[in-house]
Amino acid sequence: MFHILPERFFVPLASPGKTAYWECICKLFRVMNNQLSFGVERDVLVEELLYYFEQANAASIMEEEIESGDSRSKANWMLRRLEYYGWIEIETDKSYVQRVNFKEYAVKVIKTLTEIAEGKQIEYQGYIYTIYSLVRSNTDNPGIVLLQILENTDLLVTGLKNLNSSIKHYIDELTKHSTVAEIMDALFNDYITNIVDKAYHRLLTSDNVSKFRPEIVERLESKSRSRAYIEKAQADIAGIKEISLEEAGELVYQYIQDVITAFQNMDDILMEINRKNTQYQRAAISRAKFLLTGSEDIRGQLKELLIGINEKMNEEEMDLSGIYRIEFLDELVRIYSMSVIDEKSLYSAIEGKKEFQPAQLGAEEPDLEIRQKKVREMMEKMQRVMNPDKINRYVEEQIGETGQILASNLPLENAEDFVKIIYVRLYGQRKNMKYTVEMKKELTVKGYCFKDFMIIWKG
Repeated sequence: MFHILPERFFVPLASPGKTAYWECICKLFRVMNNQLSFGVERDVLVEELLYYFEQANAASIMEEEIESGDSRSKANWMLRRLEYYGWIEIETDKSYVQRVNFKEYAVKVIKTLTEIAEGKQIEYQGYIYTIYSLVRSNTDNPGIVLLQILENTDLLVTGLKNLNSSIKHYIDELTKHSTVAEIMDALFNDYITNIVDKAYHRLLTSDNVSKFRPEIVERLESKSRSRAYIEKAQADIAGIKEISLEEAGELVYQYIQDVITAFQNMDDILMEINRKNTQYQRAAISRAKFLLTGSEDIRGQLKELLIGINEKMNEEEMDLSGIYRIEFLDELVRIYSMSVIDEKSLYSAIEGKKEFQPAQLGAEEPDLEIRQKKVREMMEKMQRVMNPDKINRYVEEQIGETGQILASNLPLENAEDFVKIIYVRLYGQRKNMKYTVEMKKELTVKGYCFKDFMIIWKG
């Protein structure tokens, strides 16, 4: 790679003035991208950068090499530095006019970095449908088509693996959120928007691999058994890669098998994506419920202690070893060792064998009142467990005949009501639910801050 990219190529993006460098590169790229080629007169680009540096919010370059602080000097200096670092080249035509061009490799890097910055998601259906169309096509150059099928399959599998890694990133980030508001914001405003709506939901519906896979695999297997297809394909590949027909024939079989194997193994990736998606949403809801609920039992008290310790450590920016420097812990918990009594001193001697005398069982009748109380408690606990059917019924009861309702108009008297709203928003993304949701602006209702949404009944 470093035989193609200059040694100093990435210096601007790693320097103290990286923000100014990147903003200038983007502005130059937008200007050049609107031309028939990437070549633009130097004076035009100088004026564009001049306007940038005259803005109040322009990023600082922070370099000592700038001769003066005026905007035109900065603009010319920026072009010289980008040429020095290998991003652009400046040519002089026959009319003695200087023209600026981006290097070929720089164009590819800029496009990739721009897609990352904009959070562009892969259109899986584009790859799947392209593969599907190419497999079904009849062409006089099957080798070229086969290479396109292989390339699109690789892009599809890479995209699915990236999606899998993205969900893992969200799971890892969940532990950093310490409040319900942060968790709900990460779940609904970030994860649901960028992962579920843009990628995961399409994988289960329009981009579902299962719709196209059977015919793709069947046609590829049929082509691998066709002698005429193999001969034409190996001739194309032998010419493209400049290898012998025998080597090209082996590559044809290998490429076909690689694509078939990729589609057959794709279920493993999809299952892992589905598992991680469920794991993340459950973890987010469980963490939110844990922070919302409290009690006076041992579990509730331990939770309050841990939350207090965590807040103190965050406030004083302590690491894990800093817990021993929190003063109130000395009075809260006292742990010490005994110098005389130890675990061996509390050993109980084994008693000798005794004759077993079975006790007589009394014919006592069960207390019906206690039994009914236990049954009621168990039924109440079961009723509090949320699932899609219960949420569907809850939404139907609240909407009534109006057909739609805002989440802010749902009952919100306690934490249990807020948990129901969370489940309504969460299950609203599923295609088998009887309602859909549309996001609105953020608001606060009775102390609970969340992004409001419209619930629309589908029936």
